[in-house]
Amino acid sequence: MERYGMMVRVKPEKLERYKELHAAVWPKVLDMIGRCNIQNYSIYSRENLLFSYFEYTGDDFNADMAKMAADPTTQEWWAECHPCFDPTGEEKSWMNMEEIYRLD
Repeated sequence: MERYGMMVRVKPEKLERYKELHAAVWPKVLDMIGRCNIQNYSIYSRENLLFSYFEYTGDDFNADMAKMAADPTTQEWWAECHPCFDPTGEEKSWMNMEEIYRLD
């Protein structure tokens, strides 16, 4: 199992919209997340930052992420979510974070 932490900036005026979307995530999106070997997925917010944490239990992260990206329902979901993001520089979406400490 691999742990992932990611972050993205959110437009302050879009934070409530993002929260609304995630109060009722589409069932097909949740199914695809599970079929791509992601579990224990959480998203946190503070001011204009979003932080996500999830655990990946598969064998090929890149292949599973490509499978998710190719899914038409997931593409529609992302089309709803991505306008909420406030990209700066090369940051267009979620950015991986380096794990520097863990206590198991």
